[in-house]
Amino acid sequence: METSGLIWWVAAGALIVAELFTGTFYLLMIALGMIAGGVAHVSGALPHVQMGAAAVIALIAVAALRRSRFGSWKRRDASRDAAVNLDIGATLEVDQWRDGRARAMYRGAQWDVELAPGEIEGARYYRITALDGNRLIVAAKR
Repeated sequence: METSGLIWWVAAGALIVAELFTGTFYLLMIALGMIAGGVAHVSGALPHVQMGAAAVIALIAVAALRRSRFGSWKRRDASRDAAVNLDIGATLEVDQWRDGRARAMYRGAQWDVELAPGEIEGARYYRITALDGNRLIVAAKR
C-alpha cells in the first residue's frame, strides 16, 4: 500500500494549529515526528520506515521536553505566590495587636491581619507574606 506524503505534512500542520489552542509544547513535539515521517517519505523510505521515524522522533522529542524546564511544572502554593496574589510583598501599617491578630486598613477596607509564625508584634509596618482566605499573613518589615 502506497501512502501519500501529503498526509505527514497535513498531520504536522493540524498538530501545530491544535497546539495554539492548548498552550503546551507536547503537540509540537509530536508534530516534529510527523515532519520526520514526511522527510522520510520525500527521501523514498518505505511506509513502515516512515512511521517508525515519526514515532521515534516524536518519542525522543517528548522525552526531551519532559526533562526540560518547560515540561515539568511544579505546583506552587497560590496563597504565597506573588505572581498570583499581587498583594504579597505590599506594606501595611498595623496600630494595635491582640494575641497575634489585628484589624488594619488596606486598600480602602478593613482586613483581618495575622502574624506569620515566629514574628513579633513590636513593629509598626508589616509586609504581606501570604493570604489565607480573607486574612493577610504579615511579617515585620525590616
